[in-house]
Amino acid sequence: MTSQPVIHFYYRNGCHLCEEMAAALHAGWPRVMEQMQWIDVDTSPALQQRYGSRVPVLVVDGRVLCQYRLDREAVSACFGAAPSPL
Repeated sequence: MTSQPVIHFYYRNGCHLCEEMAAALHAGWPRVMEQMQWIDVDTSPALQQRYGSRVPVLVVDGRVLCQYRLDREAVSACFGAAPSPL
């Protein structure tokens, strides 16, 4: 039995980079989106201090997979290749 990875997406409302990464994840890896825990860094002073403006951050099992922009290679290595665009 394989356990599901713990996936966190650290973001900030109104962040265009956050919106772009989320859209790319949704297009290529919709199952990841279903499992992902969304964390708004502005809900906690500790998260604001830790991440500041360094969002979005995609973290899988406690390891940063990508930050600012989607790293398709890293995400594909972790979750499998995204379907080819039509």
